[in-house]
Amino acid sequence: MIRKPTGLRARLVITFTLVAVTATLAVATIGYELAKSALVTRTETTALDLVTRELSSITFPIGTLRPGEAAPTHRELEVLAHALSGPGRTVLVEYRGTVASEGPLTLTDVPNELYGRANQSLVTQRVIVHDELYLLVGAEVYRDEEGVSEATGLRAFAFFPLRDDEAQLATLRTTLARTGVVIVLIALGVALLSARQVLLPVRRLSAAAQALGQGRLDTRLPVHGKDELAELTSQFNDAAAALELSVAELRSLEAMSRRFVADVSHELRTPLTSMTAVADMLSEEASRLPQAPAEAVRLVLKEIERLRELVEHLIEVSRFDAGTATLNLEPVTVADAIEDCLKTRGWTDQVTVQASQGLTENLDPRRFDVIVANLVGNALKHGAPPIVVSARATENGLEVKVRDHGEGIAPEALPHVFDRFYKAGAGRTRSQGSGLGLAIAKANVQLHGGTISVRRQEPGALFTVWLPHA
Repeated sequence: MIRKPTGLRARLVITFTLVAVTATLAVATIGYELAKSALVTRTETTALDLVTRELSSITFPIGTLRPGEAAPTHRELEVLAHALSGPGRTVLVEYRGTVASEGPLTLTDVPNELYGRANQSLVTQRVIVHDELYLLVGAEVYRDEEGVSEATGLRAFAFFPLRDDEAQLATLRTTLARTGVVIVLIALGVALLSARQVLLPVRRLSAAAQALGQGRLDTRLPVHGKDELAELTSQFNDAAAALELSVAELRSLEAMSRRFVADVSHELRTPLTSMTAVADMLSEEASRLPQAPAEAVRLVLKEIERLRELVEHLIEVSRFDAGTATLNLEPVTVADAIEDCLKTRGWTDQVTVQASQGLTENLDPRRFDVIVANLVGNALKHGAPPIVVSARATENGLEVKVRDHGEGIAPEALPHVFDRFYKAGAGRTRSQGSGLGLAIAKANVQLHGGTISVRRQEPGALFTVWLPHA
């Protein structure tokens, strides 16, 4: 399948060349036809003048060619044919069936139609004889006597070879073809030069747009002239300036927001530490309090724990936003790391682990612990048992899967489960958790250079983490 050229440069050059070729062919064809017509007309006129002059100079020592008189002999006709002949041409003289020729051609080479018209007027016709083109002139010889023109019955046919004319036309064709090729080559060169001049500003605009896309917002282009491309370049510079200003404002606001979150999170740590200590004391006394105060104490303890988790997650998110999160790799036994994560959080009895004891990978232990904890914690909060964590080595890295058997995730929520503060369904707005756990898990996975995904199961949901070999 032939594809059409899609590049602007290619289309400009092809269009320009096609126009040049079409114009050259038209001019060459018209010029050739005019030259051919002029050459043929000149040859026919010359031949007619020559035959007319030769025939008018004939005298009649060959009898009187009157009815009843003796017909001219073959010898006399040969003498007449020789008198009418000339360089390169063949002459036939015929009188009532007797034919004399001066040349290789015979009366059979004369077309019947021209032979019949030759007794009425001076006639011409181009004929091909023995693969050669001739101009054939035929006429009957008249005798003027006492002011009266009288037919004699004597006919003459002259074959004028057109090889010289054909050679001239062939030379003309060759010259026109060579000239056309030169013109097309010149047009092609001009097209390439013109396309370069037209496309150079476009390439500069493309390179500048690419630079903007790569973050070099101070990119500007010089404006030359007052044409459409100059106007486009000026508009590009204005758009780039406006974009640079907008991005600078957004970056300033984003930096302020990050600093605010980081400052608030760090400031909350101190009172949270005190509140946690008091909460531990209240927790020990809650069993000895009346039912109503005990329920209030437990509610406060639950919210303090939720607030502590939120602050820790906000601090972690601020590190990623600030670009200060680092990766400290070391050999980790994957099965032991998963078991330690579950044991620390008291989830050992609620989760099944499927991982080989010999499976070792270079990971950041703390960040791997965060990934597993957030995925398992999400399954425990929003899924249903059994919860299964499996790990296996692949050709290119480590694959960890967390599967629950709950109601699963709604299809419309799947693209957003890793978004910050996203909670599927209005009923989960006050659910346990900060809404940042899966976002933090994704950030830690990406810090390892890996990927994380989720899909629905029947029943439940399946989270898949892939971490490349380090």
